[in-house]
Order: sequence, then structure tokens, then C-alpha cells
Amino acid sequence: MTRGRLPIVGTLKRGVIRLLFGIASLWIAGILLFSMLPVPFSAVMIERQLSAWLHGDFGYVAHSDWVGMDEISPWMGLAVIAAEDQKFPEHWGFDMAAIQKAVAHNERNETRIRGASTLSQQTAKNMFLWDGRSWLRKGLEAGLTVGIETVWSKRRILTVYLNVAEFGNGIFGVEAAAQHYFNKPASQLSASQAALLAAVLPNPLRFKADAPSGYVRSRQAWILRQMRQLGGESFMAQHKLH
Repeated sequence: MTRGRLPIVGTLKRGVIRLLFGIASLWIAGILLFSMLPVPFSAVMIERQLSAWLHGDFGYVAHSDWVGMDEISPWMGLAVIAAEDQKFPEHWGFDMAAIQKAVAHNERNETRIRGASTLSQQTAKNMFLWDGRSWLRKGLEAGLTVGIETVWSKRRILTVYLNVAEFGNGIFGVEAAAQHYFNKPASQLSASQAALLAAVLPNPLRFKADAPSGYVRSRQAWILRQMRQLGGESFMAQHKLH
């Protein structure tokens, strides 16, 4: 009986190894290809679309329109940096000081978890992984973050982030968000409009850019102050992000 099981176990192991190797190869290929090519969809977009279909919502469409950085208002890039990752131009994918603060906070407040993901980490997760919290996903995210930081420029990471970020139900990317909420292209977003879009990013399915709560408005105002403190548009030019 034991002898009969051994070939089956060996076959399963080889199958798992081949599957993992195949997934890793796809990730590596994706990092290399999307260092130059427009991103047609992300893992999060696929996850949202499949979830909608499984729940019988066949009208849901995960929509995104790719635009290059030259077609995005510099205020938008500055807004997400001010809101999510002010050390983005300086770090190598991870903000160690923010991680230490988040760990200390989470140890004291187990019911209110604080994240410390950089824009690079968020881009890796949105592009290649599933949504949710787990040590497995965080480990894979770390590896993918190192990959994109190694291959992509900071400008490229920011461009991809802005094109795959979720801004509302079925609304992915800054161009789709600008057209949906403001009836204008992403290139024409004002500082205030960019800050409002950035304000909903922590939870775009809960916070609404077209019906902002008091919290969203206060966060928008805070982001605008941070944008000014960073130096405004000159910050983007100084760090060659636009």
C-alpha cells in the first residue's frame, strides 16, 4: 500500500513544483514586459470581474484606459505620493520607518490595523496578486516589489500604479476616474480634484469621490497641505517623476 502511494506523492510534488515555477515565470515575464508595454489589466481587476460574475452581476465591467505619464496631470502623481508614500522617490520599495511604526501601532491596537505599504508594494499587489491580508501574500508581495524596483524606474512604477489603482466600483486607473467623476481627461485634473481621488484610495469601495463624506473631505484637505509642503509641481520635476 505504501509503495503504491509513493509514485502518486512524487507526481503531485512534481506537479506542484511545475505549477509554482510556471507562476513565477509569468510574474518575471510580466515585470519585464510591463516595464515598456501598457498594462491591459491587473490581478485585482480580474479578481473583481470574476467575483461579480460569480455573484450573478453580469453588468459589472472592470474598466481601465491606459495613459502615459505625459497624459496625467502632475498633481495626480503628487497627490498619491502625498497621501500614500511621501518617501517614494528615496526608498528601494520599502519604508522601514513606516513599517516599524505600523507594527508598534498594531501591537497596541489589534482591532485597528495600520498598513505601511509603499506605492511600489501596492503596485506589485495590484498587478500580480489577490486582495486581502495574509503572510503568504505579503511575502510574495515583497519579492515582487524587489523585482519591479530592480527593473522599473520610479516614474514607471508611478505610471503603472496610477493606471491600475481602484477609484470606485469598476473604475480602475486615473483616466477612467477622471472621466467618470469630472468629465475630463486625467491630463486636466486640478490639484483639488487629484487630492479628492487620492483621498478615497484607502477604501475606494467605501469612500466615494462623487459623494464625499466629511472624512473624505478632511483627508482631501490634508493631502492638499502635504502636496504644498512637498513643494508642489516642482517636486515631480525634481525627482524626474513627470
